[in-house]
Amino acid sequence: MQVEKLDLPGLILLEPRVLGDERGFFFESYNRRRFFEATGLDPDFVQDNHSKSARGVLRGLHYQIRQPQGKLVRVVQGEVFDVAVDLRRASPGFGRWQGLVLSAANKRQLWIPPGFAHGFLTLSETAEFLYKTTDYYAPEHERCLAWNDPELGIEWPLQAPPLLSLKDQQGCALNDAEVFP
Repeated sequence: MQVEKLDLPGLILLEPRVLGDERGFFFESYNRRRFFEATGLDPDFVQDNHSKSARGVLRGLHYQIRQPQGKLVRVVQGEVFDVAVDLRRASPGFGRWQGLVLSAANKRQLWIPPGFAHGFLTLSETAEFLYKTTDYYAPEHERCLAWNDPELGIEWPLQAPPLLSLKDQQGCALNDAEVFP
């Protein structure tokens, strides 16, 4: 596994070693020991989630103000533009975002530590997105940042207005958001 620490503190891109031939491919999508050896982190994953989205669907930017979730995310079908926003007020990366393409083809995974908001835009006809979380979903603690907050200035690769849930249409600006210490 190759590991790249990204610009925002704690955000890590992982590229698995893929074994393949004319029959197909194989790779370990998660191995606790190897993850620890490569990153120095030993998250306790308690929940796995799987979503499917159509082209143009934008999900996020979600986070939980209590029971914050660390997430290990990947795409198993299709392609997305994945975004993490640092909401840890004490972090040098506070209020900054990082975006990258995750796809079934590139098999890249992203570790998003607790204290980040997260979202993605589906770039392909459909995309299936998997993520492991370090805490349980707690709707009473969930918050949503506005995907188009000018202060964040996220450069989404939009071809048309995104398809948003009602919750995502009502996201708040960073200046009005509850953030982490």
